[in-house]
Amino acid sequence: MTNKTTVGLVFGGNSSEYEVSIQSAHNIFNAIDTNKFDVYPMWITNDGYLAGDEDSRKVLDNPKMTVENPHKVANISNIANLEDRPNIDIFFPIVHGNLGEDGGLQGLFRILDKPFVGDDILGAAVTMDKEMTKILAQRVGVPVADWISIKRFEYDEKDNSKVNYDYVAEKLGKDLFVKPSNQGSSVGVSHVTNAQEYQEALAEAFKYDDKVLVEETVHGSEVETAVLGNDKPIVAGVGQIINASDSFYTYENKYDDSSTSTLQIPAKLPEGIVETVRKNALKVYQATECAGLARTDFMLRDEDQKIILTEVNALPGFTNISMYPKLFEEVGIPYSELITRLINLGMERFNHKKTLLHKHD
Repeated sequence: MTNKTTVGLVFGGNSSEYEVSIQSAHNIFNAIDTNKFDVYPMWITNDGYLAGDEDSRKVLDNPKMTVENPHKVANISNIANLEDRPNIDIFFPIVHGNLGEDGGLQGLFRILDKPFVGDDILGAAVTMDKEMTKILAQRVGVPVADWISIKRFEYDEKDNSKVNYDYVAEKLGKDLFVKPSNQGSSVGVSHVTNAQEYQEALAEAFKYDDKVLVEETVHGSEVETAVLGNDKPIVAGVGQIINASDSFYTYENKYDDSSTSTLQIPAKLPEGIVETVRKNALKVYQATECAGLARTDFMLRDEDQKIILTEVNALPGFTNISMYPKLFEEVGIPYSELITRLINLGMERFNHKKTLLHKHD
């Protein structure tokens, strides 16, 4: 008889961040406290099916391994009823991007009436959409980069002024970023300074989303902090990304072995700036209804040392170079304990929701 909690570690999926998800799951699987938890890997293949336990474990053992013709046991909707895995006490989704980070998977867990780690449906959805995050951040007084959004129907209207570089440059300046509104890890993001680059960037961004943001470029360095908790979250210290060779922190600079970026933890910044980052991170965390965890990214603007919100990542990476676990390790919460706390927070939220009434008493 075991008193251990069974954890369904969900990873993979149909996402541009598929490889990051597998690497994150690999790290979590190796670091989790096995005295408290029995972990069952649940690999979602690229076409949205759950692989068998044996294949799921193979992928976690070696994230760079390709499993030929994996045994697919079920559609993702049957995740709670797998014959080759026991009843799961709590799900730990580490599926970045599409479906895993936008409220889709969270909605499934709610329907299945199962606890899960991380954001609930609303927090996941609004933090996945960069424009919604900006709107909510502005509402609580957190500065954001100026932007316009372009919907696909506007992009398809070739005479639409938003598709015209000169029109946009007049409003936002000639130095711009173009990015999908619903993506992570800098996927589909371009830095542009002329009309040709702008057109190419729009085409690239619209490969990934039906809404694209065009933002003024904020020249400076990226600073990040991490938040942990439900109703009374705690905020870690601040890290700074330095020495990136590109004009922005690209997908490759985040995850490639050849990355030239370094993470300075803690950031060597004035105390006032550090506290502003932490304070604004907490404001945005609460405004976007985050729960469990989030990494909040800002730019420290060169010209005036102002802190500008970039995005909220409510399901940050857990790779060996990821900022989120490193920031908490710096303030005395090691990786294994961090995972335990996240699981406990998911359980606490689930148990609390059971006390709420859903019909007239």
